[in-house]
Amino acid sequence: MSKYSILFGAIGLSLSMLVVLVALEFPSYDEQKLMDLGSLDFDDEEMVDIPVTQQQPPPPPKVTAPVIVEVPDEEEIEDEIEIEIPEEFDEETVIEEAPEVEEVEEEEVVEEIFEIVEDPAGFPGGMGKFYKWVGKNMKYPSQAKRMGVEGKVYVQFVVDKDGTLTDIKVVRGIGAGCDEAAINVLKKAPKWKPGKQRGRPVKQRMVLPISFKLG
Repeated sequence: MSKYSILFGAIGLSLSMLVVLVALEFPSYDEQKLMDLGSLDFDDEEMVDIPVTQQQPPPPPKVTAPVIVEVPDEEEIEDEIEIEIPEEFDEETVIEEAPEVEEVEEEEVVEEIFEIVEDPAGFPGGMGKFYKWVGKNMKYPSQAKRMGVEGKVYVQFVVDKDGTLTDIKVVRGIGAGCDEAAINVLKKAPKWKPGKQRGRPVKQRMVLPISFKLG
C-alpha cells in the first residue's frame, strides 16, 4: 500500500504542475471594446510653415548725386528809382565842401656842419698858442719812443656852436700809440671860438696835423 500511495502522490503532483503550466501558457482575456477614434480632420490653413530665419546684411547706403540747379540771370530792373528832393533844395543851392585839413609834418631840424665859413673857428689867441698848449699837455707814447716813431697825425674834429670840440677821430695816423695820444689831448682842449656864418654861430668841421718828434 505504501508503494501505491507514493506513486499516486507523484502522479497527482505532476498533474497539478501541468495544470499550472497550461494556465500560464494560455491566459484568458476578457473581451475588450476598442474605441473608434474616427478620422481626424486637419485644416490646411491652420498649418503654417515657419521659414528658417536668416539675418540679412544691411542694404548699402544710397548716394544721391547733387542736382545742379541753373540759376537764371538776374533780371534787369526796368523801374526807375525815384529820389525825392526836398522843396527847400533847388538848383541854385550851393553845397559847400568841407575844408581840407592840411597835415603839418614836423620836419626834423638837422643842423648843418660847414667846412668853410665866413668867420672860421679858431683857438683863442691863435693857432700858435694852441700848439704850445698841445706840446705841454701831450705825453709822447713810450712805445713810439722805443720804436723811434715820428711823424704827423691828422685829426678831424667839429667845433660846436659853443666852441666845444666834438666828433674827434684820426683820418691818417702813424700808429705806435701816437693816434690815441692825439685824440686824448684834443678831448681835454679848452673851448675854441666857434665859426660864424652870416653873423650867427655854426658848426664847423676842421682837420689839423699834430706832429710827433723826438727831441
